[in-house]
Amino acid sequence: MKLVTYNVNGLRPRISQHGSLRNLLSSLDADIICFQETKLTRQELSADLVMAEGYEAFISCTRTSSKGRPIGYSGVVTFCRVKSAFSSDEVALPISAEEGFTGLLDQSKTRDKKISTSILERLLCTEELEQITEKDLLRVDSEGRCVITDHGDFVLFNLYGPRVDSGNAERVRFKMIFFTALQKRWEALLSEGKRVIVVGDFNIAPFAIDQCDAGPDFENDRFRRWLRSLLRKEGGPFVDVFHEIHPERKHAYTCWSQSTGAEEFNFGSRIDLIMIGGPCFHQDADLRGHELFNCHVRECDIMTQFKRCKSDNDARWKGGRSLKLDGSDHVPVFVNICGMPPVPPHSTPPLAARYVPEIRGLQQTIVSLIQRRPVTAATNDQKIPHNRHGKEKIKHRGYSQLKLQSFFERKVTMPNVNACDDATDTSFGQEDLPVREPNSCLEENYMTDSSQISMSRFEDIECQPDSVEASLASMSGAVSGPGHSTEKDQNRTALVEWQKIQMLMQNSVPLCVGHGEPCVARCVKKPGPNIGRGFYVCARAKVGKFYTM
Repeated sequence: MKLVTYNVNGLRPRISQHGSLRNLLSSLDADIICFQETKLTRQELSADLVMAEGYEAFISCTRTSSKGRPIGYSGVVTFCRVKSAFSSDEVALPISAEEGFTGLLDQSKTRDKKISTSILERLLCTEELEQITEKDLLRVDSEGRCVITDHGDFVLFNLYGPRVDSGNAERVRFKMIFFTALQKRWEALLSEGKRVIVVGDFNIAPFAIDQCDAGPDFENDRFRRWLRSLLRKEGGPFVDVFHEIHPERKHAYTCWSQSTGAEEFNFGSRIDLIMIGGPCFHQDADLRGHELFNCHVRECDIMTQFKRCKSDNDARWKGGRSLKLDGSDHVPVFVNICGMPPVPPHSTPPLAARYVPEIRGLQQTIVSLIQRRPVTAATNDQKIPHNRHGKEKIKHRGYSQLKLQSFFERKVTMPNVNACDDATDTSFGQEDLPVREPNSCLEENYMTDSSQISMSRFEDIECQPDSVEASLASMSGAVSGPGHSTEKDQNRTALVEWQKIQMLMQNSVPLCVGHGEPCVARCVKKPGPNIGRGFYVCARAKVGKFYTM
């Protein structure tokens, strides 16, 4: 298995440099790829940034902004190359994954609560950190600096260590809590017999050979002393893999200053590390001298082909540069580990990017697919039409139903049956029609009063506007004369409105949608709920093949 760690100094520009995320991952050609300093917020996550075919991604983003630092200044992501994300026995696919290392980012699991409690208890026993609180632990986990993936055979930490100035006491304390809490988590895992692999940008050069300008005070740095105390040479449980394999290699750096053109002169430092600790995979009874590094690590080196400035470049630094170098100010480091035993079939854990809502989106519910969409509200300069009685606003449907008049080509101008001045006319349309309320008295009055105003009057009217107006005028006089109660007049007025619709339907025959010819009226004769209702069909219609309207 090949494992790579790489500070990309912004994942978006690296993807742009290689054309796609898949091309970037393919160029590294590794089973597990750990990126640091992605500079992505959770709101910026998208499929093209963290989803690639054949890879599962596990992300941690910055959740807060500290003083002088914008949101999205750090962030880590681990990519695992797998053939299948479900029921897979591949070692590269983790069994479980965790964002952060204190267990406080997700309090839904009892195991995470135990982890945070254990770390806090261990830290309270440490000098200089006696006053630490759970809030301090949450703060160090909220900057998106660590992702943990448990692969069964080993536990992998992908971390991005904070870089601080010695004069900033607040950030110095932050860095101390960060690394000390990590150490407590590592010690807890190693005490359980687990194998631990830690990779990433530590922002600490462990030895003087790893720093181009190591001065007299190099060894006095408190964080450098802490890092070296973890190594096997100092009695610690870890091995600095590159230094152990290449102890005498000089000028082997992984990071260079961007502002001074340091890459051209290889004036840098080695701060991107791979550390391994724990027992080997052998099942022998006598395991003395058997360690994960000694038995299974075969190769570790710096991938210098990713340097921005190559030795064959013509340009040299002369106080300035007109052409910006493409690439990160770091280079990747890889390690090959062999002899890993198989793991039981398992599926990708819930932390995978495929399950992040910001990437896959939120699933729609069935209700959202069938519910009616609201009609756009009227603007201020539009007047909402009122009914003829002026008591209520016209009720509009909450869906885009066609108006009844859209089925007829001719429009007839009708007089206002309630108007006192006969010279005032209104154009007939759906806005003028009152909405039929359920259980209203309209149907009852229609049944009782229909005999007084016979529908036969409409059958004898010719299709002429003058005859229509005359008929409606007579009906208006019939319902608005003296001696009628107001409620009864309203009911009869509603009846007249419906009769106007029927008259319009008789005098404005619709056209067949198939032939464009006038239709003919028919009546339902089959027993059932529609018996007696009228409808239009094509004049050429044959039995079993109607063009209905």
